[in-house]
Amino acid sequence: MFMRLGRTGLCAIVAFSFVSLATAQDADAPPTVWYNLDYEQDGVYGMSVDRAYDALTGVEPSRQIIVAVIDSGVDISHEDLQGQIWTNDDAPGNGVDDDANGYVDDTHGWNFIGGADGRNVEFDSFEIAREISTLRSRVAESGTSSLSAEDTARLSALEAELAENRAEYEGVLGTLKGIQVAVNSSDRIIKTHFGRESYEASNLESIQSTDGEVIRARDMLLFLDANGLSVADLNGQVDYVEGRLEYGYNPDFDPRSIVGDNYEDTSERFYGNTDVTGPDASHGTSVSGVIAAVRGNGIGIDGVASNVLIMPIRTVPNGDERDKDVANAIRYAVDNGAHIINMSFGKGYSPYKGAVDDAVRYAEEQGVLLVHASGNDGVDITVESNFPNRMFGNDEEASNWLEIGASRWDAELVASFSNYGKTRVDVFAPGASIYSLNLNNGYGSHDGTSLAAPLVSGVAALLMTYFPNLEASDVRQILVDSAVKYEQQVPRPGSEGEMVAFRELSVIGGIINAYEAVLMAQRMGN
Repeated sequence: MFMRLGRTGLCAIVAFSFVSLATAQDADAPPTVWYNLDYEQDGVYGMSVDRAYDALTGVEPSRQIIVAVIDSGVDISHEDLQGQIWTNDDAPGNGVDDDANGYVDDTHGWNFIGGADGRNVEFDSFEIAREISTLRSRVAESGTSSLSAEDTARLSALEAELAENRAEYEGVLGTLKGIQVAVNSSDRIIKTHFGRESYEASNLESIQSTDGEVIRARDMLLFLDANGLSVADLNGQVDYVEGRLEYGYNPDFDPRSIVGDNYEDTSERFYGNTDVTGPDASHGTSVSGVIAAVRGNGIGIDGVASNVLIMPIRTVPNGDERDKDVANAIRYAVDNGAHIINMSFGKGYSPYKGAVDDAVRYAEEQGVLLVHASGNDGVDITVESNFPNRMFGNDEEASNWLEIGASRWDAELVASFSNYGKTRVDVFAPGASIYSLNLNNGYGSHDGTSLAAPLVSGVAALLMTYFPNLEASDVRQILVDSAVKYEQQVPRPGSEGEMVAFRELSVIGGIINAYEAVLMAQRMGN
């Protein structure tokens, strides 16, 4: 899953102790919901969503659009998503497959990483660990002679990469734990000073004391707050890095028995359960919020699309999603009426890419738009492997696919963590300091191409809602043709300040713009 800490963020932790690019607030923070704003009117490089609705004044939406969110789960009870969750009226929850679609009681979507007994996969390994596990098992069963020279070399390379990754995370964990001890100690000192369990930054600023321990604790916590972090954020990052070591980069960890399928059989489709929220729906809830949070209700945020339903399809654990589940999630979305599929996830290996490609072709045949986040490692995905993708491996590519990089609100334009690619990333959209939904009716700021992709899904849904004659291919073309192009030099993501023309980082060299897209659709007479 993309929204959490990538390799760029790890380097930042080591370099700056407290600050990771995945969580830190920029010193020159943008307006709260800057992605809805317009450069000409507001001075930030947003998507001009509010201006797009001004251009639609007096026009009524013509149809309701279903956006499938293939993700970690969605908090369907969130206050700002009420009325925005897809309901399968033919699945009333009576224990019978009334609509004969193979999924019993799929009232609000489906969970492909749950078991029939109601249990759920929360953590899973990374694909590199699974590949190593498979090759190690073959050696254990039949000896090294069972591997071809190619597989032997591959196992050696994968083992080396795994060892490098584990060493990197172990180093980061050591740094984080050292900081954690000091921060948690400071937290306890301040709680004792106030005589209560909670306090605000403004409370810290008011502390006057002759006790040096209290003053040092105050200064440490104020430094943390100045970098947009809380004690809970730091503890969460420790848990996150520990999880990568315990689960992600652990070839011996395999939770698939929870699901109960025959994982090697990629043709198997009917497994899972009805729990579309799952044990950690934070990522999918944030993704859904920027698409569909109720506009104009006076609470939270205004999502991009005004007449849209979210179809939650739980497929992404804390770890790498599995190709079989992704393929089945795409097929489920298409078969149950989704117009757009948002995919804010990705990985570096794809052992069953053929199954995913077949599902992508199926969506293409049915006229469903696929929107995918390019990832947060600050690398060129023209060179670095990144899955899923639009390429079918025979010089063909999907025509219904949009690959999205993350932009920011100021003249730097590109988020420093965003993946890019002159031929593989189509276009950029806001992905830094994106205010969206948190669990338990909460709200907060998030970074990642995981947010950029659903913002594009939201604009696509807006167009489909107001211009019902548009096909998915039309919408894709309008989005790329209407993107606002910029000619300035920008820092290349992942580099040490190397400058490059913005147009060199994507196919279009532009940023999605809802207002320009609406004007183009109007000119086309739709």
